[in-house]
Amino acid sequence: MSKNLSIVLDDHDFLSELLGANDKNLKHLEKIIGIPIFSRGNELFLDSDDAKLQKDFQEMISRLHDEVKNGRIINQDLLRALYLSIHQGESYKADLIQKNEVNVPRSFRKIQARSYNQALYLEAIQDKEMIFGIGPAGTGKTFLAVATALREVLSHQKKKIILTRPVVEADESLGFLPGDLEQKIQPYLRPIYDALEKILSLDMISKLEESGMLEIAPLAYMRGRTLSDCFVILDEAQNTTRKQMMMFLTRIEKGTRAVITGDITQIDLPKRRDSGLLEAMELLPDIEEISFVYFNEEDVIRSPLVKKIVKAYRIKEDER
Repeated sequence: MSKNLSIVLDDHDFLSELLGANDKNLKHLEKIIGIPIFSRGNELFLDSDDAKLQKDFQEMISRLHDEVKNGRIINQDLLRALYLSIHQGESYKADLIQKNEVNVPRSFRKIQARSYNQALYLEAIQDKEMIFGIGPAGTGKTFLAVATALREVLSHQKKKIILTRPVVEADESLGFLPGDLEQKIQPYLRPIYDALEKILSLDMISKLEESGMLEIAPLAYMRGRTLSDCFVILDEAQNTTRKQMMMFLTRIEKGTRAVITGDITQIDLPKRRDSGLLEAMELLPDIEEISFVYFNEEDVIRSPLVKKIVKAYRIKEDER
């Protein structure tokens, strides 16, 4: 007759990381599995005699121990992604999640994949010349691309980062915003700075800009440029016109890696069909050097509430 599972953990540092502050990680894992988990001293108890659940739980604890040994941080997104991969018999997904991280020189944080699609995205950025990351807000598309770009430049694999966005008026006209043209454009570029500031200090970002190793500019400024030996990120690509997208894609030269991110549910162009991203999705998937990675609400890492909001809008969009 099967018994409830007991696991003794001799590594007290790991036990502390696993439990989290006020046992929040353990409570979240309990919620994911749907079975009570108890801790007493250095022992964990799974309140189930189901052999499959016990096996999955043991593998989960072993993988988390490896994560902590490698200096990674246990969080709720990682717990969910790893356990679901294991429980669904797709351990290869857990392998890929654990394998993919971005070590940015001089950064103050560890950056790692928190979902299978994020891991696929990081692999694609490593292997392909051009990568399209498409999906809803909060899935880490821009953040992971910026982190990888910083790693490549700070480790001298690329000479420069170029971060660009189309300037599209959604609800307010630029003409009604205060300030000169540069001040009016700045809010459109602010999300890119937000991603940078999550990884590097303000002082380091300023030094990169002053040295010419980092350039942040509206997409219109890319016309006529030749982009060689750079890491280029086109953000909010759903708001490029078809001509703008072709202009950008044909700027790329040998030695440059380009990442294009966008959310096709948030097209602000007057006519949705004019989106350069939609056209690229139709025309380019069969080119070997290009990879398309699609994110969904399961990849949202901002908060459980945002996951629910994205899912609600996706359901409504599917109905339409």
